[in-house]
Amino acid sequence: QVQLVESGGGLVQSGGSLRLSCTASGFSLDNIATGWFRQAPGKEREEVSCISSSGGTTYYTDSVKGRFTMSRDNAKNTVYLQMNNLEPEDTAVYYCAADTRKRVETAQGVCLLGSQRLLEVRGQGTLVTVSS
Repeated sequence: QVQLVESGGGLVQSGGSLRLSCTASGFSLDNIATGWFRQAPGKEREEVSCISSSGGTTYYTDSVKGRFTMSRDNAKNTVYLQMNNLEPEDTAVYYCAADTRKRVETAQGVCLLGSQRLLEVRGQGTLVTVSS
């Protein structure tokens, strides 16, 4: 069964840190562009960070640049999102999604697909709540 499972969400105070994990099963994340996305209550989905199929480049939305870091561990078939200096505005359900059809290679490309809800494999999400 092809699936992605996120973990690592929780409640944290403003300025704190969390590390989200997204583990794939039924397929390999190696050579697949993958992204993190979030949706806050009453707001539209937005891309947060994406990684290219090679794993060599990453993309970050402006609001998280310098605070979040995305990485991939092929041996663990997992992508991570290290989130530092969290702000209340980061409160949302975070989920990962992968371009399993290999339509794009770039980080920005997979972020674009995800923002348009065109990525077929998506996790169930993990809630991040940042208190002020």
